[in-house]
Amino acid sequence: MFLEEGEYKIQGLPVLELCEKYGTPLYVYDAEKVLSQVNNLKNAFQGINLKLKYAAKALTNQAILKLIKKSGIGLDVVSIQEARLGLMAGFEPKDIMFTPNCTPFAEIEQAVALGLSVNIDNIPFLERFGQVYGNTYPCCIRINPHVEAGGNDKIKTGHAESKFGISIIQKTEIKTIVDKYDIQINGVHVHTGSDFGDIEVFMQVAALIFEVAKDYSNLDFIDFGSGFKVAYKNGDKTTDIAKLGVEMVKATQDFIQDYGRNVDICFEPGKFIVSDAGTLFAHVNVVKKTPAATFAGINTGLNHLIRPMMYGAYHDIVNVSNTQGSKSAYAVVGYICETDTFGWDMHLNEVSEGDILAIKNAGAYGFSMSSNYNSRYKPAEVLVYNGIAHLIRKRETMEDLLRNQIEIEI
Repeated sequence: MFLEEGEYKIQGLPVLELCEKYGTPLYVYDAEKVLSQVNNLKNAFQGINLKLKYAAKALTNQAILKLIKKSGIGLDVVSIQEARLGLMAGFEPKDIMFTPNCTPFAEIEQAVALGLSVNIDNIPFLERFGQVYGNTYPCCIRINPHVEAGGNDKIKTGHAESKFGISIIQKTEIKTIVDKYDIQINGVHVHTGSDFGDIEVFMQVAALIFEVAKDYSNLDFIDFGSGFKVAYKNGDKTTDIAKLGVEMVKATQDFIQDYGRNVDICFEPGKFIVSDAGTLFAHVNVVKKTPAATFAGINTGLNHLIRPMMYGAYHDIVNVSNTQGSKSAYAVVGYICETDTFGWDMHLNEVSEGDILAIKNAGAYGFSMSSNYNSRYKPAEVLVYNGIAHLIRKRETMEDLLRNQIEIEI
């Protein structure tokens, strides 16, 4: 979303016109930004066999998945439902990595039946996988490296107390089970969590995983997850993708020389691809002045974007109805019967009732974590592709709230 000629636009389309046509609250995604981020990653890792897999949990609308598919990359999923959505969007089973956590083993059996790449993240299921499949179906093993790579405490996954992955301390136990059942290990996987900023720490993790990989002589790939940090406001530290690319290419080439055969190097970006592409637009219901603060109350809340309340995440907010007015401090709050503050002390051009505010960087974990709390409807979604706005999800109605309820006599 850019300010052009005094008016906010997405690919040349005035955002106020989009909000008038489709109503608010409204998620709008910019396809150009999605494709640009994919290309940024492809360019950063030249010199190795790079395989990108979009982390579907960030945003699973079919139009977004089809756009990702068209960009030429694969898919990372964490549930059978996400896998089926990927298949419906046209992804080949072999291009979908299934990495469940604490799910029933039956989901792994379904993944095998669908022909997906399977990633095992606990010892009991690795043993059961060996008992059921032996050497007839390959799998990947997910390692917990016991290394913190930075980021919000609520979304770190690579530390010692994390529920994700098999502890690197248990690598001998892993090897024993693999040998016992002659399991085909086709990949080694690690994911240190979102928002890592320290590339040197990431490279320490890479060195650990390369060492684990040497225990298995027929790997097809090594998967380093993602967690590439994006900027939510000016001055934010981000993952230096170009620097990471240089270091990972060199480390991979050194590993391959020692390993004796080529392997694919995989990353699973989600937020990095879609975060900045998405904006949540909302109308101002009321401007409420109190001795403590001036509240801008908008027609959305934690039911549509829970990240600020769940993680303390920052999202920049702008008044797209007033691009020239003097600025004042506002607390931007939602319409849910909970404390759903999107931002305190947000310096916005003067806000009036009926204005439209834009909450930026809302493409990842916005709609995908939305709910019907307070019996509110989920918003509509629009994708701007090649300069044309496409409605890709209708706004919910009362019928949607009642769809699966069963009436009984009381």
